[in-house]
Amino acid sequence: MNKQDVLVLYNYNAWSNARILDAASRVTQEEFLATAPVPHGGLQRTLVHTLFAEWIWRNRWEETPPTFSLKQQEFPTFESLQARSAYEETRLMKFVENLTDDGLYRRFKYISTEGYPHERVLWETMAHLVNHGTQDKTEAAAILTSFGHSPGDIDLIGYLSGGA
Repeated sequence: MNKQDVLVLYNYNAWSNARILDAASRVTQEEFLATAPVPHGGLQRTLVHTLFAEWIWRNRWEETPPTFSLKQQEFPTFESLQARSAYEETRLMKFVENLTDDGLYRRFKYISTEGYPHERVLWETMAHLVNHGTQDKTEAAAILTSFGHSPGDIDLIGYLSGGA
């Protein structure tokens, strides 16, 4: 894995996030808050979980582990979530852009959300985050589609083919 590979993955991640958020911008407040039969329980919760994952991993990579977590109550409206997502994406992409090939192989320690210590190689967790986000976004896409607001294709190959 090298910096160029990671840039491709994170540009794809930003593109697919944008497609999901664009579709989500068209739902009603009731749809945003509604429960759904997905692991995180609905669109709001799924999108907050996706944001939380990106936020906590970036903090871990920057060796500033958070002492709290993001909660759905902090994002009562889509607009509040969208604003925080834009802010966090800027910070995440700045981190990615400042990476070096050698830096991708650095080992770092962190504490899981369950309280267990871990040590990993940076590039592995960076690939994990994009992969994890794909599942979350697929669940959000299913919810959005059920509301009549499909985000369309969010596959990596769709992005690599020029995305639409």
